[in-house]
Amino acid sequence: MKQTKITLSQLEQHLSKAAWILKGPVDAADFKIYIFPLLFFKRISDVYDEEYSQAIEESAGDTDYANLPEFHRFIIPTGCHWIDVREVTVNVGKALQNAFREIEKANPEMLYGIFGDAQWTNKEKLPDSLLINLIEHFSQYNFSNSAVDPDILGQSYEYLIKQFADLTNKKAGEFYTPRSVVHLMGLIIDAKENESIYDPACGTGGMLLECIDHLRKEKLDFRTLKMYGQEKNLTTSTISRINMFLHGIEDFQIIRGDTLRQPAFLEDDRLQQFDCVIANPPFSLKEWGAEQWVNDPYGRNIAGVPPKGNGDMAWVQHMIKSMKPETGRMAIVLPHGPLFRKGAEGKIRQTIIEMDLLEAIIGLGPNIFYGTPLAASVLVFRKNKPERKKDKIIIIDASDQVRIGRAQNFLEKEHVERIFEWYNNYLDVENHVRVISHEEIRSKDYNLNIPLYIEKIIKDDLPTLEEALLQLEHAANEAWQAEDKFNVLLKQFGLI
Repeated sequence: MKQTKITLSQLEQHLSKAAWILKGPVDAADFKIYIFPLLFFKRISDVYDEEYSQAIEESAGDTDYANLPEFHRFIIPTGCHWIDVREVTVNVGKALQNAFREIEKANPEMLYGIFGDAQWTNKEKLPDSLLINLIEHFSQYNFSNSAVDPDILGQSYEYLIKQFADLTNKKAGEFYTPRSVVHLMGLIIDAKENESIYDPACGTGGMLLECIDHLRKEKLDFRTLKMYGQEKNLTTSTISRINMFLHGIEDFQIIRGDTLRQPAFLEDDRLQQFDCVIANPPFSLKEWGAEQWVNDPYGRNIAGVPPKGNGDMAWVQHMIKSMKPETGRMAIVLPHGPLFRKGAEGKIRQTIIEMDLLEAIIGLGPNIFYGTPLAASVLVFRKNKPERKKDKIIIIDASDQVRIGRAQNFLEKEHVERIFEWYNNYLDVENHVRVISHEEIRSKDYNLNIPLYIEKIIKDDLPTLEEALLQLEHAANEAWQAEDKFNVLLKQFGLI
C-alpha cells in the first residue's frame, strides 16, 4: 500500500505545535534556534533510514553494503541517529548536542556548524521533560523523501520562519524580508538557467530560493543555478543552509562572515562576480568598516567611501563590484535616505548615476518591513543597459500599493503584479511612474528623492458655479416638495 504523503497544512500545524511546547521557558525570539536544528536532524535521520532500506533491498540484505557512505547523502555516526537520542531520558540535551557535533564532524564539507550553537544542556531553559516532549512530537511524522516532498518541507519551513518573524516583530527584520517584496525582486532580476545568484546579506536564504522558484514557475531547470550567500549572524546562516537542504537544493555555498569587512567569495584575490546579485542588507548599518574602505583591497570604493555611521552605499558598491560585466544585474532594498542625502553619499550617488548603472528606483509603501514603520525602496542596477534605457532611470512611486493592516501593511499579489508591469512597460503613468533623463537628474543636483520627480495630481472634482447653483435649486425644490407633503399630513391629523 502506497504511503500517503504529509500535506503542507499538516506540516505547518505540526511545526506550530512544536513552538507551543517551547513556549514559557524559551523566549519566542529563540524558538528558531531549537526547532530548526531538530527538524533537520529528524529529516536527515529519516532519509538515512530510507537510503539504508533501499540499499538492503538492492543487496538482498547485506548490512555492510547498506552502511557504505556512497549510499547516503549524509553520514550519521553510530549512536547519533534520531532513534538513539529518542531512547535517552536523562541529560537529553547533552545527547542531542553530542549527536549534532558528531554528525557535523562526519560531514565537514556540507554540514560544518549547521546545527548552530544553542545551549542544549541548559536545564533551566530546557529540562529533560521538555526535550522529551519535543522529541516525541517530532517523532510523530516520517520526514523521508517518500513521506514528504522537499517542496512541502521547504514551504513549511518558510511558514515557520514567517511565524517567528510575526512573534518577534522588531528583531525579525534582521533575518526575514516579506515574501511579496522578495517575489517582486525575483521578477525584476529574472534569473536564467545556468546563472549564478549571489546574496551578500542572505538572512534565511529567501531571496536565493525565490530565484529557484522563478525558474520552477517558468518550467526551467532550476538545478542549473549556482547559489552563493554570506550572512554575518551564526544562527541565521545555519537556518539559511538548512532551508536550502530542506528545499532539495544541493548546489549552494552559504558562508558565515562579515561581507563588508571580509567578503567570502573571491577569485585570485578579487571579488567573485555573479549574473544576479540580490539583497536586503541591514538598513543604515553603523560601524560597518569604513576605515578599511579607504584602501579597500577589493577595489569596492568605486565611487567613494560612505560615511562611517551609515553603510548603505557600501552595500551598493560591494554589490555593483560583484556583478558580471555583461550579464550582471542587481536589486537591493534600501531606506530612502541614500536617494537624497548629501555629503559623501551624494558624491557616490552622482558617480554611480554617471556610470549609467542605475536602472530603476521603486518607492514602496510604509510599514511593510518588520521592525520599522518607515517606507523602503528597491533599487535596480544593470551592468549592460538596453539602448532605450541608457542615460535614463525609471522612477516608480508605489507608496499607495499596499493593503493597510492594523499593526503592519501588506504588499499583496495584485500590488506586486502592478508594480512589475510598470517597471516592465517603461512608460510614464500619471501619479506613479516617470522615466527620467540623466539631464533632468543633473538639474536637480543628483537628488533622487521620488517626490521631486513624481508630483501627485489631485483631480478637482468640485462643480462649477453654474453647476453648484443648479444643484442648490434642485435641492431647494426637493425641500419645498417635502414641506408640502408634510403639511398635508399635519392637516390629515388635525394638527394645523
